[in-house]
Amino acid sequence: MKLEDLVIYKIAMEIGDEIWFSVTEWENLAKYSIGTQIIRRADSIAANISEGFGRYHYKDRKNFMFYSRGSLFETKTWLTKAKNRHIITEDFFENLIQKLDSLGVKLNNYISTLKEK
Repeated sequence: MKLEDLVIYKIAMEIGDEIWFSVTEWENLAKYSIGTQIIRRADSIAANISEGFGRYHYKDRKNFMFYSRGSLFETKTWLTKAKNRHIITEDFFENLIQKLDSLGVKLNNYISTLKEK
């Protein structure tokens, strides 16, 4: 199996891109404060999945999936701040939260499959 075949990786990449293209349209203050944080955290979800996928030992793989899950939750926090500060719409927020929640379930399921070989 290749990294690009992992559903969790594909979804994480889509979320990162969706956030990126939204933030590029924001005004400067929002873009360089909250926007930078959201992009970094959202991109970290996919980055940690890929780094874990490339690790040899299952404990390393599992740890990077946990890091990815942590980045997912941090992304939700920054999105909530953006919504509360009227930077993003309620619809955009709800759509991304739904995708992040779905990804969280899939990520937890993937983590539970990681075993020592």
